[in-house]
Amino acid sequence: MTNTDIRNLSDAELKEEAKKLKSFSIQNSLLIGFLMGIIFYSVTKNSWGLVTLIPLYFIYKLINAPKSKRAKEIDDILRERNL
Repeated sequence: MTNTDIRNLSDAELKEEAKKLKSFSIQNSLLIGFLMGIIFYSVTKNSWGLVTLIPLYFIYKLINAPKSKRAKEIDDILRERNL
């Protein structure tokens, strides 16, 4: 679904999409927090290496996921429509 398709959704459909993506956002945030914990543990144990780089790569991929961008677009549209 493209940006123009999202803008053409009715208010009810838009709210339903936001509900679906909210659980994705919560899971994504928890996973990023867990990976950040692994990085902090690795840094405190003075071990820069694969244990630090692999979680950084996964965090980058989670932040730039298409669903994350779509969730941001839907939030912006909901704010524009005052829903």
